[in-house]
Amino acid sequence: MYKLCVFAGTSEGRRMVDFLKQQDSLITACVATEYGGELIEPAERLTVRSGRMDEPEMEELFKAEIFDLVIDATHPYASAVTENVMTACLNTQTEYLRLERGGEDAPESAVCVNDIPEAVEYLNGTIGNILLTTGSKELSAFSGVADFAERTFARVLPVESSITACREAGLKPAHILAMQGPFSVGMNAAMIKSVNAAYVVTKDSGKAGGFEEKALAAMKAGAKLVVIGRPESGAIGLSFSETLELLEKRYGFAAKPKVTVVGIGPGPRSGMTISANEAASKAECLIGAARMVSSARPDQTVFEAVSPDAIADFIRKHNEFSRFAVLMSGDVGFFSGAKKLLPMLDFCKVEVLPGISSLAYLSAKIGVSYEGVKNVSLHGRDGNVLPEVLRNRRVFALLGGENGAGRLIGALAGNGLGAVRVSVGERLGYPDEKISQGTADELAGLSFDALSCVLIENDSPQSAAAGLPDEAFIRNSDEKPVVPMTKSEVRAVAMSKLRLLSDSVCWDIGSGTGSCAVEMALAALKGRVYAIEKKPEACELIRDNTAAFGLKNIEVIEGSAPEICAELPAPTHAFIGGSSGNMRGIVGLLLEKNPRVRIVAAAIALETVSELTAVIKEFGFTETEVVSLSVAKARRAGAYSLMTGQNPVYIFTMQRT
Repeated sequence: MYKLCVFAGTSEGRRMVDFLKQQDSLITACVATEYGGELIEPAERLTVRSGRMDEPEMEELFKAEIFDLVIDATHPYASAVTENVMTACLNTQTEYLRLERGGEDAPESAVCVNDIPEAVEYLNGTIGNILLTTGSKELSAFSGVADFAERTFARVLPVESSITACREAGLKPAHILAMQGPFSVGMNAAMIKSVNAAYVVTKDSGKAGGFEEKALAAMKAGAKLVVIGRPESGAIGLSFSETLELLEKRYGFAAKPKVTVVGIGPGPRSGMTISANEAASKAECLIGAARMVSSARPDQTVFEAVSPDAIADFIRKHNEFSRFAVLMSGDVGFFSGAKKLLPMLDFCKVEVLPGISSLAYLSAKIGVSYEGVKNVSLHGRDGNVLPEVLRNRRVFALLGGENGAGRLIGALAGNGLGAVRVSVGERLGYPDEKISQGTADELAGLSFDALSCVLIENDSPQSAAAGLPDEAFIRNSDEKPVVPMTKSEVRAVAMSKLRLLSDSVCWDIGSGTGSCAVEMALAALKGRVYAIEKKPEACELIRDNTAAFGLKNIEVIEGSAPEICAELPAPTHAFIGGSSGNMRGIVGLLLEKNPRVRIVAAAIALETVSELTAVIKEFGFTETEVVSLSVAKARRAGAYSLMTGQNPVYIFTMQRT
């Protein structure tokens, strides 16, 4: 087990400690203050040593512990500390490595000086207030500025030692700005304006130190930026990623980043849970759609992405970060990209934090319970909500695309569902949130935001059971030839024998009016039904019935089976309601397409029964069943009800197992 010491006086140093905690190593983290120690999360093989050390004390520590490596991740301006660490390592023959924070280019309008004395000399030739953002350690060095106590304001950490340093330098209490960063451009600019600063003094603290935010804020507030250059340390530093690469090669360490997949709820970050907010705040890199990562801290790296492949690839390639937060809208378990992303993160330590779903939020807003609601999503995927609305009392739909809610409501109103009640939630959780309620007819024609969801309530849903009433289907008018239809009771038995799944691919051969195709499509809403029919007038009826039930998963194939079926996708299930004497060819094609296809056929004529009996023997079906179904229905005859028998129907079930 390796022993390493990290002088962790910067955010990079703390990140390095987090990385080493995942490895088979003993770590000592040295920080100058107790506050610095509190920023490092404890771990089993980690020792945190708080308090400043001089060079002899460092030597004593190195001799006692015998470290394999000392990593100097102190602030780039703490040159005296770096010199002490280097000397102590040299005197104890301990290997030294400098982890250097990258610098930033100062804007052309900035005044660049080499050190604090040069900054003081420059400021003495100016008038106007000064905002110092260089910390408290060297604050006394600025006391040589003319009218120091009147002109100077200092932003320092809210700890006792910083406040004491300000007072000892002669600053008035009203000129001490004690607060913890990071600071955004807007916050920096507001602070500059609040003290009426004409000059902002900063060190080149790099991206992690918020240099860019200070530079942009000074420009925005009309203040002159004074940049103190970095002192020469005499050590050749490596970047964070270069340091990781060295450790991986030398010690076999492997970075296993922590990834927190965070559900942010329906709206902005303010709607997140406390644990989700903490995870997002502690992450070094935020990943998500633009609207989700817009509130990132200034020192956080942001990667805008929604594709699980892109997210996983980015995390894999960026081992300079040890903590990622992937922000996802709504709840990570509710139609979320997390389902596909999580299996791709097997190289990470993953934590999943749920959020508030759009369904829960909208239901709370309109004061209804969401128990028993059928959930569907049309966000980024094709789908048809109409059959679900027909069959369920309440349906919730996530929507996407331009005016997705408007298109859905128009489809409801245009397919005989104008009386259903619709609640539309637009931009839920945002300041411009809007909720509209009314019937589909009342809301039809309106436009809604792309970021919308709907709750649809139908007081008269259809039964989901097979065997819809014959009256539910459109039949021929008196002027047209009669198109045969499989009756309700036969359909109910045939559908039960088919054992359809939600994603089945079905052939309805000899579809007639399409009654069986409709039953199949309602049972297999995620699947596909091919209604095969040779009579043009029957094909017209199938299309009418398909539209009447709001179904999008039925395709009418006009022509004679089996020839017209040659190019169709392989079926998982098939119902043969009419074969026109081609039973053997139809069954042969079905088995050629899928040897395990489940076939149910209905026969009235004895010749068809004979054909099916021969087919069972010829094709070697291992699972067969024949049912003779006789149905009689009551009819009125004056004051009496008489039972009228219908033709017996033979229902054959066949499958190879």
